Amino acid sequence: MSLSLDMFGDRWSLLIIRDMMVRSNKTFKEFLASGEGIATNILADRLRRLKAAGILMAEVEATDGRKVNYRLTEKGIDLAPVLLDLLLWGAKHEDSGAPCAVMAEMAKNRDWVLAETRRRWEERDPTPILPKFGPG
Repeated sequence: MSLSLDMFGDRWSLLIIRDMMVRSNKTFKEFLASGEGIATNILADRLRRLKAAGILMAEVEATDGRKVNYRLTEKGIDLAPVLLDLLLWGAKHEDSGAPCAVMAEMAKNRDWVLAETRRRWEERDPTPILPKFGPG
C-alpha cells in the first residue's frame, strides 16, 4: 500500500486524476480552473510526477503545437474503481459538497459508471460523466 500512496497518494494528484476521469479535464488551464485552488507550481509538479509514475501521458495537440493535453495511461485508468470508491466513501461520511442524489445514483450504477469511464477513455470521448448524474 505504501508504494501506491507514494505514487499517487497526495491530495493534488488524486484530484487531478479525479478531474481527468469525471470532468474530462485534460489541459493545465482546466486543472487550474477546477475550483480547489491549486497553485501553478504544485500543479506542474504533480503532473510531472504522475507522468513519471506512468499514470498519465502528455500529448502535444495536433492543431496547436504549443498546447499540451494530458491523458491517463492504462495504468491510470485502472485507478477508476479505487477513485470511485473513494468518492462514494467521502460523500457518505463527510459533507463533500456533492449532491447526495448524484452520489446515490453513482453508487447505484457503479458498474455502469466504471464501464462508461473506461469507454470514454478508450474512445477519447471528452464528454464528462457528471452531466449524466447532475452538476458537480
